[in-house]
Parts: sequence; structure tokens; C-alpha cells
Amino acid sequence: MGCMVSTPKDSGGNRRRPASIGEVSVYVPGLRIPKPVDFQQSLGDCLSKNIVERLSALRTRIVVMAGQEGPTITRTKRKSATQHGGSTLADLLQALEDYLPVLLGLVKDGSHLQYKVQFVWVNQEDEAEETAMSNAWYEVLSVLHLMATLSLSQANLLLLPRTSTDGYQPKVSEENRRASVDIFLKSAGYLDCAVRHVLPQLPAELRRNLPVDLAEGVLRALCLQALGQGVDIQLGMAIDSTKATLAVKRRLACEMVKYWQQAQDNIMNLPLSNGWGEKHRLNVKWKYIESKAAAYYYHGLILDEGNTEKSHGMAVAALQAADEYFKESKKLCEAFNAATPLSRNPPLWGTMKYLSEKIPKDTSSKVRINRDLYTYERIMETAPTLPDFALALKPDDYQLPQVSPSWRTENVKGEQNGSPNHLKG
Repeated sequence: MGCMVSTPKDSGGNRRRPASIGEVSVYVPGLRIPKPVDFQQSLGDCLSKNIVERLSALRTRIVVMAGQEGPTITRTKRKSATQHGGSTLADLLQALEDYLPVLLGLVKDGSHLQYKVQFVWVNQEDEAEETAMSNAWYEVLSVLHLMATLSLSQANLLLLPRTSTDGYQPKVSEENRRASVDIFLKSAGYLDCAVRHVLPQLPAELRRNLPVDLAEGVLRALCLQALGQGVDIQLGMAIDSTKATLAVKRRLACEMVKYWQQAQDNIMNLPLSNGWGEKHRLNVKWKYIESKAAAYYYHGLILDEGNTEKSHGMAVAALQAADEYFKESKKLCEAFNAATPLSRNPPLWGTMKYLSEKIPKDTSSKVRINRDLYTYERIMETAPTLPDFALALKPDDYQLPQVSPSWRTENVKGEQNGSPNHLKG
């Protein structure tokens, strides 16, 4: 129901990509940018002038803001950032939140209006330059994806280390770390809502032809990535706390592994090979391996508390695995930063600053055998199984807003349900 048109990447110049996005603490996919829509032409015969103008004004605001800021909004050197995560980001998020209740009037009670307007968005991870669909649920899905992406951008800005007043190394304040966890849960909530409540509204044929940016696997992966980043922040705060036990730290690290493993599983078979897509894939692989380094490190420390020769041997094997995963994660980090658009790491802080010092040191002190006898494969074979913990961090329970009251007085002309499903491409 609705039609779809995908424009090949070599047929236009709408997709503007920055050569570099600066420092990255949180992976933020390239922003999908909406293109202008003529609501008057599509809906002028069905709706009052008031509601058509309202839709036009709200969406045009988003088109202008996203078009101006989209290519640069993730560049961390921009001066528009505030302590709350970026004034430009907050303004664009607010514009999307204002638009959504009015947009939802097009799909209310299965209205035929949902098929009247062809919505066009510029992709970032898909081979196709842009995708147009005559289905308002595609627009809702695109809006939620953009809201989630902007939230991840806010978290990234909060988690870039700032030069401290005491003159020591740059660091991230506890206030920013706590605020970022709330933002990660909010972003995950938008994506979870998109998967559970919006994707099912699209007919199977259109779902199959969504750009990879909006594929179910990518949406699920981004949701899990947000949760994985949230646990990473929690682990960093536990490391800084004198009250957190080794068991608590191991549990958080093991949960982090599960989030990133599930994220990797969701995008494993998707065609993420185009620009941002390849960077996305490398980020997930890097963070998955990095989380395994943390989990094996804390598992090894707990095993080492045992008094038996067996537990000591398992501890050594776990710490060796942690060391190997840590080395591998550094290579993947370099590959991620080298993938276009180029990026760089901020100064180390939090979980990885601590572990980058502790893993090599503790491994070398515990392993008293000739390490040359152990190949990477041998170490991985002997590594003990990580304990399995239930995942504690859940997405916010985000619900689509109520349809705007401005629709109450609308008398839709020619209202009928259903529309033939046709595809163009």
C-alpha cells in the first residue's frame, strides 16, 4: 500500500557526506535528510487549508534545519554545542516532536490519506541515494529514526572529555555520564517503538524495499548499541566507585558483551558496505571485541580469587583472552576511524582508560609461563566460558503521541480505507 521509488547513488548529488566527523565517543549513523513535499498538491482536495498549511510548515522547518545541519551536525568541533548536548540538536528534536502528532493524523484509523503523499528521504547507509514512498508510515519510521540518531549525537557530545579545571587530563563529568545513560535509553525507546509498532504497519512488499538505514536489523542493532553504550557508562561509574564489587563489574561487562553480540547478529547479513554502512559494521565489531576484553578481565580476577590450581589456571586463561581481545579491539578501533567518514578517538577515559592500563599489567603479572607457546587460537580455545546474566537495561517505553487536536474538526473528503499496493523502482 503505497509506492516506492529508489534513486541510485550515481544519479544525484543530494547525499553530502563530511570527510571527517571529528572525535567519536558514541557511534552516530549518518543523518537521513528529508526532501521537500508538496502537501497542497497531494492533500489540497481532501483537507482544509489550515491542516495542510500546518503540515507544510512543520515539515518545512525540519527540511530546512536538517538540510543545513545534516552534513555537519555530528562534527564534534562545532561551536553550537551546549552542556545539554547541542542547541542545534535540541531544536531539531523539538521540531520532529512537534511534527509527529500532526503527521499521525494521516494514518489515523487506517485513513486513505496515508497513501496520498510521496515522502522522500536521502539515505546514508544504503546504496540508493534516496528512497521515496507513498506511505505515511514510512515518514513516521523516518522521523523516529532521525529522533534516535539525534539523541545519539547528544550523548556523543556529552561524553567527549573536557579539559578539567584542575589541569589534569580531560575527563567526563559524572553529571554528563548519568545524563548520557538517560539519553541512550530514550534513543533505544524510539528505535524499539519503530520496530514493534511502526514497521508492522508497512505492507511486506514495502518493508522488503526499505533502505538498509531503516531495515529491521539495523534498527534493532542501533537500539542494542544504545543499551550497550549505557552499560559501558555504568561500568565506568562502577570502576570509579569504591563500593562496587568485582562481581558487579563482571556482571556489567558480561551484559555489555551480550548487547554488542546481539547488535552484531542483527546486522551480520545486511548489505552495509556503503560509506556509513561499513563504518557502522566496524563500530559494532570493535565494541563487541572490546566488551569481551572487559568481561574476560573481570572474570579472570574473580577466578583468581579461588584457592585451587584449577581456578588459577582458568584465571590465567581468562586474562590471556582479555589481553588478546584488547589487542584485537585496538586494531578494529583503528579500522573504524580510518573508514569514511574519518574519525578519531577522544582522549581515553572511563572504562577503557582503566582497562588499557590494567589488562596488560595484570595479565603479564599472572602469566608466568612462556607466552610464546600460546597462539591466539590456543588461548581462545582454553578461555573459560563467560557467565550468562539477564540483561538489566531496557529501552524507555516510548509511545507514539496522540493525534494532534487540530485533526478533530477535519472532515476528510472522499475518505475510504485501503489502497492498491504498487511498487515503482
